[in-house]
Amino acid sequence: MTAEVNALTPQDEPLHGLVRTVVADDERLARQKLLILLDSEPHVKVVAECQNGRQTIAAIRSFRPDLLLLDIQMPDLDGFQVLSELPPEEMPVVIFTSAFDQYAIRAFEANALDYLLKPFDRERLHHAVEKAKSELRKTRDSEISSRILNLLSHVRSATPAASAPHTRLA
Repeated sequence: MTAEVNALTPQDEPLHGLVRTVVADDERLARQKLLILLDSEPHVKVVAECQNGRQTIAAIRSFRPDLLLLDIQMPDLDGFQVLSELPPEEMPVVIFTSAFDQYAIRAFEANALDYLLKPFDRERLHHAVEKAKSELRKTRDSEISSRILNLLSHVRSATPAASAPHTRLA
């Protein structure tokens, strides 16, 4: 990971709707282009940039990002190997970035949300980021619904009188 980006600590509370993002690409110019393009995306905060697979895994474990922009061909571990090292609970939404179209099918088999073929423009990245935001909203809504249902089941089981038939006082 480089010190070029102001890194948030894992304890930092993300603002409502902020998409914490890791950019992983072994090419410095590709990372710089992504950072410039992401700077114009509202509610996207790059928390780390990485130049190889090992740095990417460390950044994901340290910063727990919502979104990972991941190159495929990198030193140490390629993008697919990075994903294979992560358990499901640590897996961010993944958008692959690559100069090679032959990896697209494999990327979607690895559950990538999108695949950006280099060189891509601001509009194409914007579309992918919006897709990621939508996916993150669905995930968060689902988590909130599960928590509410769990809370309701605990409340019902903790109040036995509520389940008894109501009697009228005369």
